Amino acid sequence: MEQQNALTKEVLTAILNSIDEGIHVVNTEGKTVFYNAVAARHDGMEVEEVLGKHLFEAFPSLSEQSSTLLKVMATRQPIYNQAQVYVNLHGARIDTINTTLPIFIGKKIVGAVEIAKDYSRMKLLAERLLDLQKEVNKGKRKKTPKHVNYTLEDLKTNDPNFEKMKQEAKKLAKSESSILVYGESGTGKELLVQGIHHESSRSNGPFIAQNCAAIPETLLESILFGTVKGSYTGAVDRKGLFELADGGTLFLDELHAMPIELQAKLLRVLEDGLIRRVGSLESSIVNVRVIAAINVPPLQALQDKLLRSDLYYRLNVFSFSLQPLRERKSDILFLSDLFIREFGQKLQKSVKDMEKKLKKFFEEYSWPGNVRELKHTIEYMVNVCEGERLLIEHLPVMLKHQINSNRDTVDSEGLSLRKNVMNLERKLIMEAMKLCRGNINQAARILEIPRQTLQYKLKKMI
Repeated sequence: MEQQNALTKEVLTAILNSIDEGIHVVNTEGKTVFYNAVAARHDGMEVEEVLGKHLFEAFPSLSEQSSTLLKVMATRQPIYNQAQVYVNLHGARIDTINTTLPIFIGKKIVGAVEIAKDYSRMKLLAERLLDLQKEVNKGKRKKTPKHVNYTLEDLKTNDPNFEKMKQEAKKLAKSESSILVYGESGTGKELLVQGIHHESSRSNGPFIAQNCAAIPETLLESILFGTVKGSYTGAVDRKGLFELADGGTLFLDELHAMPIELQAKLLRVLEDGLIRRVGSLESSIVNVRVIAAINVPPLQALQDKLLRSDLYYRLNVFSFSLQPLRERKSDILFLSDLFIREFGQKLQKSVKDMEKKLKKFFEEYSWPGNVRELKHTIEYMVNVCEGERLLIEHLPVMLKHQINSNRDTVDSEGLSLRKNVMNLERKLIMEAMKLCRGNINQAARILEIPRQTLQYKLKKMI
């Protein structure tokens, strides 16, 4: 029996040590009984410095109130995905996201286990980026009053409806009201927003852009609203994006990726202009025009509870919807000519035009990546072209595959329903994955299939 228990313990220890997340187990006395190498790496410690030691001995900054391990043993309730900041034995600040669970044998509590993810490096990087953005904006103030790289004139189009939308944006730019922009990835949302800022009375003020999907949820609040010294161990007085954008425009891209709880705080700022830094008891007034953008249809974002309805109606004073490239066919060849000239000059190439077969393909292709995909495709083709005309053979591999796939479907499969359906399914999946930039959750929503089904089909395609 003892030999079996020893074997079980050895197997369990081997499994826990192989997991790529920090595992920390304490008994009811607060002493560490298991601590894997990943947890040690997160905490900047050696396993031997923690194993067998009391929590307060290894992490002197913790207390009964701040330790999630001690808290779950006291309350007998689990804690999920909670940020914790503490200082290790060597004085280094550690930021983790913890899921902490009490351990029971029957009804008796015997300890607690914590599964931790390390956010120290990412938080430090985010803070450095914020400081860098602050310095860049200072430099921009000295050099130019505009603070943006693009104007509405840079949003080129040959489509009457798109041109009408540009003119409306120019007129409404003079207002102080919030704006919501919807458009698929690659349609030029940030270019439009920069153009609106340039046309506004705030053009001499700062323009700050932040993609809400690019920062972990736990960091986004401090990035937006700033921090005060002492709000957590090692925290310093730091302005957030709202303060950096004071007197100008704050552009929040992919707003639907912002946590719902944080959307409520954003709504309060929009209502009264008051912001409060993380850890502060005092509020301050900011004068910021907020422009937000989403790349999913607004009604879908509301239905999927990605966007609070009250925030949506507060932001949607003015709204703009950018048509995808496939819905403005006249822009495909028009923009292609512009990009050929642009990259021809930049790369010192003699390319001036494209062959008829290529034009036909461009007009028939759906361009799931929109103008961004078209631009990068032309850039690639101009790079590899040695003559004066772009040819089908200059296409990137993925687009050549698209042509071959279409040709094979017609030539060799004829009216085979099964094969044609398979090819259509493959094409739709590839376009959805490209449109969502590899995000399986978003692609599954667009395709209206379960995430697991999409993962299974992707594995079959490989």
